[in-house]
Amino acid sequence: MQNLVYPACTLADVISYPEHWECATCGHEWPKDAPIEGARIVKDANGTPLTEGDTLALIKDLKLGSGSQVLKAGTKAKNIQLQAGDHGISCKIDGSPMALKACFVKKS
Repeated sequence: MQNLVYPACTLADVISYPEHWECATCGHEWPKDAPIEGARIVKDANGTPLTEGDTLALIKDLKLGSGSQVLKAGTKAKNIQLQAGDHGISCKIDGSPMALKACFVKKS
């Protein structure tokens, strides 16, 4: 066993084979030349890779939940954090925590 972490299930039970790695927990296999940690790359609407701490701007108006609140295009989100899942960006906008999809923002 190696001291590695498989990024999809984030468990540390990884088995080393001559040409590939295998997660002992979920059974997923991947080639040894594939990056293991930091494999998730989040890109904005223009294809620019995002990093933690970036400042972003919304590229279109976004309706919040089922209410009548709307985040306007151009609204800034500062000091973002990247997270797993469909909404890959965690941030605060006007002091309120938000989770955003990368396809609706651009790096500013």
